Parts: sequence; structure tokens; C-alpha cells
Amino acid sequence: MPISNGPSSPMEIIFTDDDLPYEEEILRNPYSVKHWLRYIDHKKKAPKYGVNIIYERALKELPGSYKLWYNYLRTRRLQVKSRCITDPAFEDVNNAFERSLVFMHKMPRIWMDYCSFLTDQCKITRTRKVFDRALRALPVTQHHRIWPLYLKFIRKHDIQETAIRVFRRYLKLCPENAEEYVEYLSEVGRLDEAAIVLAKIVNDENFVSQHGKSKHQLWNELCELISKNPEEVRSLNVDAIIRGGLRRYTDQLGHLWNSLATYYVRSGLFERARDIYEEAIQTVTTVRDFTQVFDAYAQFEELTLSKRMEEVAKLPNPNEDDDIELELRLARFENLMERRLLLLNSVLLRQNPHNVQEWHKRVQLYEGLASPLTMFFLIQLKILRCS
Repeated sequence: MPISNGPSSPMEIIFTDDDLPYEEEILRNPYSVKHWLRYIDHKKKAPKYGVNIIYERALKELPGSYKLWYNYLRTRRLQVKSRCITDPAFEDVNNAFERSLVFMHKMPRIWMDYCSFLTDQCKITRTRKVFDRALRALPVTQHHRIWPLYLKFIRKHDIQETAIRVFRRYLKLCPENAEEYVEYLSEVGRLDEAAIVLAKIVNDENFVSQHGKSKHQLWNELCELISKNPEEVRSLNVDAIIRGGLRRYTDQLGHLWNSLATYYVRSGLFERARDIYEEAIQTVTTVRDFTQVFDAYAQFEELTLSKRMEEVAKLPNPNEDDDIELELRLARFENLMERRLLLLNSVLLRQNPHNVQEWHKRVQLYEGLASPLTMFFLIQLKILRCS
């Protein structure tokens, strides 16, 4: 009994005597999914077009059967799995998905399979539109099944503007996943928006990190991002943000001071960076913070000195002003290193102004460096502090 497979295929299906019992059952029970599935299972070893035509006949009688559509679409995808994505058979499967969605548009699994199938075909615009259709068709309570596939799709291709718009829509539904958006923005170099989003996260008292990060860790990430990329991050007041952190996280002052100084160094404002380092070493109250700041300060002065020496060495005829500048830079660096013990002593005295031993050390450090009048006032100050 030959039956044509449709105008798209020149081949014909031949039904054998073994098929007759199943055909008779179908004639008696055309609306029974169980009988159709039994018939399909019997024909599974037949050529693929033989199985397809049974599915098509079944769906003509039962177009609202999710079980039939799901199994049919899975079978059609498996049939083209090893083919090139430019094969016309892929478009036939796409058409089958479109026909199924006439009846299955409220079934998230059908949408997920269709979107994944199109993603593998690299049909960017078409895939995006299907994802949007899925979000419009499904209730919001099922959107969480679509969004992971959507985000995976947009991150797979270099479509930054589209991806950013999609992420913004996604965060309206799932604001708790803002870190994923920050990660994507950092990957594609959109650091200004990444800093803005990260600043909102830090300022949101109700935000809970999906990666288990504390508020302090998020704040450090923000400081590192804005301090190392002053040219890209222009929408935020970096100085105010980091100084806010200095008031808020008093146990990590050294790292925050260094971040602020690094911001000015990368901005080319070296004198401003030097002022920040000086302010830091004059205000920190722990040896750990002082060590962090002082080491960074010394490294900064050493690098600027070395860089200037290289520049002067390359000049064909260096003048007297260049030599004076080098001497001043060298003197500044030497002065910083000579002040280390005195600055460290100041830190310890800020911790405990009544530490007599440290005051004795301070007097010894000033010996030979200060005038007798200055020594007199230091001794008087020590006596007043310890009384």
C-alpha cells in the first residue's frame, strides 16, 4: 500500500503486512495517543521518512497532544544532528517547530528546544526573535526556564549592544543576578556601565551575592575597577566613592588608600597621587595599613625617578634644569626612606598616645634633626601626654 511522503520528498512509503494490525487499530481508535505511539514504536526501525509520516498522521488527528509533538520534534532533531547546518533539512525541522507552537505555545519545553536548536544553527536575528516570542507567550513564572538559554545565546556571539539590552531586561526580573551582568560588561570592555552597576549593588543593603561575596569584597572589586581604569570610568566620582569606603571599612584602610592613589597615578596626576600617599601615611592607625601604603608610596617614587632618569638619558643635550629636577626627585625619595621610622613611630603613637617608650623613641629619632627649641617642645609634649 504505497503512500506518498508529500511534495517535498520523491520517495514513497511501503506498508507491509505487519503494519495492518496497527492500521486497523488506528482506524478504530484514531484519537488514542496510546495506539499511535504503539504504531510509531513499531515503525522506529523503518526509514526516517516512514516514522515522520506516522507522526504527521497522528498529529493531524491529535494536534493538541504534547506527548506526540515532543517526541516528534525530538525525532526530527536527531535525524539532522550529524548534518551541516546549511542543509535544507534544518529548515524543515524549524517549520515543524513553528507548526507545533500553534498548539504548544504555552509549553516551555517546546520553546526551549526550539531556541536551543536555532542557537546551534547560528541564526542570530531569528533566534533572538524566537526568544522574545517565548517570553511573551509564557507566563512570567516560567521565564526563569528561558532566560539562562537566552543569556548563553547572547554571550556566544559578539553582539554587545543587543546583549546589554537583553541583560537590562533580565535584571528587571532577576536583580539578584547583577553580578553576571557586571562580569559580562567587564569582558567586553564596557567598564563605565560595569562600575555603575557595581556601585548600585554595593549601595543596596538588601542585595545578596549569588557567589557568596561579602559587601566588603564587592566594595574592593569596585575600588579596583575604578582605580585601574580612570579613562573608561567617567560616570562616577571616584574620589568620593573611595573616601566613603575609608569611612565605612576602617579595617582595610591601606588597600583603599592605595586604590585612590592608583587612580590618580593612572590618570597622570602624579602630584595629586603624592598628596594622597602623604595623607594616608599621616592618618592610618595600624602598622599593617602603614606598611601597605608606605611600600606603595616608595615604589611610586622609585618608578617615577627611574622613568625620569631614562627620559633624561635619551636627551641629546640635557640642560641644567633637567639635572636639578633629577636631584630634587632623588632627594625626595631619600627623604621618604629616611622618614620611615619616624612615620612608623607616629602610627604607634596614634594607636596609644600614652606610650612612654614610643615617645622616647621619637625623641631619639629627632636628635640631630631638630633644633634645641624643637627638642624642648617635644619633651614638654611628652611630659604633658604622659601625665
